[in-house]
Amino acid sequence: MILLALACAEPELESASFYAMSTRIDVTVVGDVDRALPTIESTFRDVEARCNEWRADSPIGLLNRDGRAYVDDDTGELLARSKLLAEQTGGAFDPTWASLWSIWNFSRPILPTDEAVQEAVQRIDHTQLVLDGPRVMLAPGMQVGLGGVAKGWALDHAAERLEAAGYRDFTLSAGGQVVARGQTRGRAWRVGVRDPRGGPEEWLEIVDLVGSISTSGDYERYIDVRGERYHHVLDPRTGWPTEGVASSSVMAPDAVDADALSTAVMVLGPVDGLAVIEGLEGVEALVITTEGDRVASSGWD
Repeated sequence: MILLALACAEPELESASFYAMSTRIDVTVVGDVDRALPTIESTFRDVEARCNEWRADSPIGLLNRDGRAYVDDDTGELLARSKLLAEQTGGAFDPTWASLWSIWNFSRPILPTDEAVQEAVQRIDHTQLVLDGPRVMLAPGMQVGLGGVAKGWALDHAAERLEAAGYRDFTLSAGGQVVARGQTRGRAWRVGVRDPRGGPEEWLEIVDLVGSISTSGDYERYIDVRGERYHHVLDPRTGWPTEGVASSSVMAPDAVDADALSTAVMVLGPVDGLAVIEGLEGVEALVITTEGDRVASSGWD
């Protein structure tokens, strides 16, 4: 999913982009983007270094290897937020999902066996991720993956640092997620929500954004096997791709919540997913089903 901040051209808007965390990061500011860019880039590099489970020397990499690790305060806070989000969503979002990644390969049309999926699912349980101050522990065989929240974490931190540097009006985007602060041309930043069955710049609708929006969808990474689509958004409760939802977009005050909840709503589906959203303050969601139906939370429109 690609979300692009939409703004009419004006002299004081400056934009730049770079790549981090396996995605393109787009920056638009009212002011000097060259002065802003080092702050944003360093934030993303720092989060990637600490939260990338594929890096053997990262705190998460060490935790997955040894079943225990000492983490810095920032990483510990993200793990605590991840556990809370897992509780709020009934495990539809689960930071211990990563045992599934070793059995799914979306670069070739081959499915894992039922036995492999069932074995991996038995090693997913956020309650077995234990936080004790700086010490973090996992049950044997479990794996933590923070891909569902790390980009949101980096976006939130980058936005905070830009504000501290004096920037008031800007957007930051990373893949299918946007953070907006302030306004442009006297109104809120406008962001396009992509049609999940359209092209990369075919918008389902345009929304005014204050805070963050994240979209998860079944159309960016997938394989076709015997005429059926298997996409990369996995249900941690079953080990298989989610069903029934083509895309879910969540607006929230911060990017971490939007990031995790857009995934959780895809897992839960429109009924149970929106029930979770309705219970969270300041959070709204839009769901497009695989049948093309549009279902939104009470405050979306």
